[in-house]
Amino acid sequence: MAKIIGAIGSSHIPAVGMAIAKQLQQEPYWKSFFDGHQPLWNWLNTNKPDVAIVFYNDHGLEFFLDKKPTFSIGAAEQYISYDEGWGLATIAPIQGDPDLSWHICNSLVEDEFDISICQELGVDHGLTVPMQLMFPGDPNYAGIKVIPVVINCELHPMPSLKRCYNLGQAIARAVESYDKDLKVVVLGTGGLSHQLDGQAAGRINKKFDLMLLDYLVKDPEYLFKYSIRDMIEAAGAQAVEFNMWMGMRGALPGKVEQLHLNYSVPISNTGAGTMLLSNT
Repeated sequence: MAKIIGAIGSSHIPAVGMAIAKQLQQEPYWKSFFDGHQPLWNWLNTNKPDVAIVFYNDHGLEFFLDKKPTFSIGAAEQYISYDEGWGLATIAPIQGDPDLSWHICNSLVEDEFDISICQELGVDHGLTVPMQLMFPGDPNYAGIKVIPVVINCELHPMPSLKRCYNLGQAIARAVESYDKDLKVVVLGTGGLSHQLDGQAAGRINKKFDLMLLDYLVKDPEYLFKYSIRDMIEAAGAQAVEFNMWMGMRGALPGKVEQLHLNYSVPISNTGAGTMLLSNT
């Protein structure tokens, strides 16, 4: 039986990809952010998961404003990184696990989630930056296979924090019912507080970010009270990317322990978080 062995939260800022490409990890601006990933690298190297389920949001590469599914799941053999126009270099193709993907998709539909199933899916920095962060310098990403779960964070209406948490729970049930012995890690990427344009551009609400991360571990259902509008008003238009962290947290069954937390500001006008959770 497949088993979820832990979860990782990570911000997926495009500038991180540029820092990796230019080898700036130990520059003063970047050092605290990249050093905060060492416990994650150690955990991944020790536990060697077979599959990563990655919650992220597409930034207009695959789904533009004319077509924006609420929830989409990749069911492809591999996922190709395409040029988004940020100046980021594309990375090596990421291998998928279509058998597990289809099992999850079938289970979600039976669980009354309406999803878009993508047998081809181009991936942007929302997925590629976390892969580079988790497996530095390794174009094979330690041989891990990836199942992308894309959540709409760009076009209203957007799913609530509760709905994304429930999606994670449904995915966990699907994984646990899969009959192959696999170790699965779940990634929630994006955020935290940031706004890219308008009068509030560059605003970071550290206090709100740390509150979200605290309750994400100890009482995630407490966060259901925050609407999408609440998130935007408190922490910026792009703070809704916290929905991916909620999906990740929902996918962790059992008792949850925080093994690591790092928070850095500012990283490219973003409150950047890194979290490692274990479940028993």
